[in-house]
Amino acid sequence: MIHPCSQAEKALLKTKFYPFWLDDPDAPKAADKLTSDVSCDLLIVGAGFTGLWAAIQAKEADPNRKVIIIEAGTAATGASGRPAAILSTSVMHGLSNAQRLFPNDISRLEELGKQNIDGFRDAIDKFKIDCDLEWSGELTVAVGEAGMADVEKEYSLYGEYGHDVELLNKESLEKEITSPLFNGGVWSKQRSGIVNPAKLAWGLRRAAGELGVTVYEYTPMVSSELTTNGVQVATPEGKINANKVLLATNAFAAGDKRIKRRVAAIRDRIVVTEPLSPEQLALIGWEHRQGIYDTRTQLNYMRLTKDNRILFGGRLGYFFNNDTDPSADKLANAYLPLVENFYRTFPMLRDISFSHAWSGPIGLTTRMAVHYQSYHQGKMLYAGGYSGFGVTASRFGARVALAKLDGEDTEETRMAFATELPGYIPPEPFRWLGAKITMYCLDTVDEKGGWRHWWIKMVEKIGFPVTQNELG
Repeated sequence: MIHPCSQAEKALLKTKFYPFWLDDPDAPKAADKLTSDVSCDLLIVGAGFTGLWAAIQAKEADPNRKVIIIEAGTAATGASGRPAAILSTSVMHGLSNAQRLFPNDISRLEELGKQNIDGFRDAIDKFKIDCDLEWSGELTVAVGEAGMADVEKEYSLYGEYGHDVELLNKESLEKEITSPLFNGGVWSKQRSGIVNPAKLAWGLRRAAGELGVTVYEYTPMVSSELTTNGVQVATPEGKINANKVLLATNAFAAGDKRIKRRVAAIRDRIVVTEPLSPEQLALIGWEHRQGIYDTRTQLNYMRLTKDNRILFGGRLGYFFNNDTDPSADKLANAYLPLVENFYRTFPMLRDISFSHAWSGPIGLTTRMAVHYQSYHQGKMLYAGGYSGFGVTASRFGARVALAKLDGEDTEETRMAFATELPGYIPPEPFRWLGAKITMYCLDTVDEKGGWRHWWIKMVEKIGFPVTQNELG
């Protein structure tokens, strides 16, 4: 018997299971791979946002410093080419998270976040990076009456720390975005917006090259060992002798035994529609084109692309042993619940299809923000664990990583976030089992409640703020 397809299944029949951002005919040609032995002052492993920002800032601080980047694939093909890329001010995954973790430092961390995003903006201008940047703000929308309490709390907190925020009731919100689910919202209007992450990463790679950084792609790190003068890193076809090494591999380092204890490679799933016609776009409004998060326990986020597609994401997954390239996420079934959530959010667009669907790895920690792990007597440093909020925070994380590697005594290197580590995460198989139960609860708690509330509270009590959803 042949069963008819659901609307969600039909909408995914012609979908390409590949990141929309990377599916670009203007993507730059890959750099050469390393085929000989070389040496440098600073070796950066990973050509994502952390690695590229680190290279640029290192060369700006010292133009004579010899900097090399090696990348297992090509720039942006890891996590940096896969996010929604909603830009946020916070360097600690939002004000509530900073308040939870570092209450004594929160005011200064907010100032550092504002300085960081100003530097982010200035670098894009300086290097003339074309990345579809829009300073449109970000919007947290309340789903139902219960969500309004979260939004009002967020509005008060952000106002307390000097953010330009506007509280919107249901009527006011409908002038910004139309959905039967949304009951109000809070709009942060400054230092936030949206960007094309792949074009940003490619532009940063170009800028690094113009500053004298050498980039080798298709050059994975195989091993490292301490030497008399620094660290020797082996790759398939050459060795690199470096004075210092920065591991800028985020979730892709979660296979390392030490990093794995504190970092879980969670999959975040995204779908992108076909371009909306002017008539379709008029049905939902969205004239100010903000990046949007909702207040569901399993939050959804959404934004427009330059050609007026809707990117819609937020359904998490986890695969055994921190698998960062699961075959199951290349099949339509993984995205059906997300498409159904899209249709519930925008029922007036129920006939639209999806051009792309993909998942990306998030380096999740109990901190939900950047941390550092030291190797080889401090000559090699890991920086990562942004937990999905790394597009702008990675610039800050890279700057502090450079200071720590160079042994600098700065305000930032003395702060708790730079000296303390996030908590341990249970090993397999308990990690996989806990993740599966937690993700089931996140998916169903708003509709079914019951024991799911207890489970989520328990998970948060042991250190995972899994319901953290707010403006960055």
